[in-house]
Amino acid sequence: MAAIAVQHLAQSITCHAWSPDHSMIAFCPNNNEVHIYKLMQEKWEKMHVLQKHDQIVSGIDWGAKSNQIVTVSHDRNSYVWNQEGTEWVPTLVILRLNRAALCVQWSPKENKFAVGSGAKTVCICYYEQENNWWVSKLIRKKHDSSVTSVAWHPNNIFLATTSTDGKCRVFSTFIKGVDTRESNSSTPDSKFGEQIIQLDLSFSWAFGVKWSPSGNTLAYVGHNSMIYFVDDVGPSPLAQNVVLRNLPLRDVLFVSEKMVIGVGFDCNPMVFAAGETGIWSFIRCLGERKIASSPSKQGSQSQFSEAFGKLYGQSKHGLSNDTVEPSGGQGVIHENCINCIMPLKDGEGTRVMRFSTSGLDGKVAIWDLENQEDLSNYL
Repeated sequence: MAAIAVQHLAQSITCHAWSPDHSMIAFCPNNNEVHIYKLMQEKWEKMHVLQKHDQIVSGIDWGAKSNQIVTVSHDRNSYVWNQEGTEWVPTLVILRLNRAALCVQWSPKENKFAVGSGAKTVCICYYEQENNWWVSKLIRKKHDSSVTSVAWHPNNIFLATTSTDGKCRVFSTFIKGVDTRESNSSTPDSKFGEQIIQLDLSFSWAFGVKWSPSGNTLAYVGHNSMIYFVDDVGPSPLAQNVVLRNLPLRDVLFVSEKMVIGVGFDCNPMVFAAGETGIWSFIRCLGERKIASSPSKQGSQSQFSEAFGKLYGQSKHGLSNDTVEPSGGQGVIHENCINCIMPLKDGEGTRVMRFSTSGLDGKVAIWDLENQEDLSNYL
């Protein structure tokens, strides 16, 4: 079983994000607040409640370098939160939106962040030192419907978006005075808001776009129970799609160049991988529980995992070690749609061996790929 810890933190969770050292978690309990929990003496305790938004908080991202939290909400506002002493102080970001803000993500250098909205626009926000405030530039008239997700390319310039118009697009977000062009970079000279490519692969709503660690591959999902992989993003992209047997996905995460984890309405994380020929395929669900009669391995779990929640893999039925409980319509951990997946990186490596998921059932689960022998070739 890949799940090593789970904690029931709320009745329902909209989104979540981790502090740089993974000692604190910020999440929205499906209302206008952001709750921050911290690991205190092997227990998770509520430390702060961020109260500034008027409607549901739809996106949270916690900067690994700056330790700043950015939040967006259906109230059309965004706040950047800085920790001063024991308090979190908000700074309002003027988004100039007339519809709800739906998603947010810091850029790799954390000198700007992107906000997708129901106003068919994307806001690129950056800090102006002269005026001591956050301002935004808008990418307008490119989307035909709401922007459901945003993802930054590792070069800090390109931004991928998905929309309920069924399309995935890549834009340039170069801002003079904020970004610098690398002399040895392969990034073409492009102006702010210029569309690099538009992918018309899905005929339904599109969600959960992500780049691979190298930025060579793009993945996103459609509400038609399909996941799309695009290599060589540019004038001549190579596109593949994998049809799912069951319910649609909502979000994806690259754990390596050849492996993607998808989560959604099936309540189970699903593993997709590329073989030696570069063809992507579905491998298996991580929600298959191997029921072990021996508890000897339980002591090897980290203090972090033990403190976060109860461990799985304990025998309750006295079955043999090789017994597998296959995943069905509901996961063995999550009991409702998984709507958010976040990496838990250790250091600067590109591989992700641990990640967390949260869902509408109010649970946050930690998953570990370390001992998954059948997946080791893709990591």
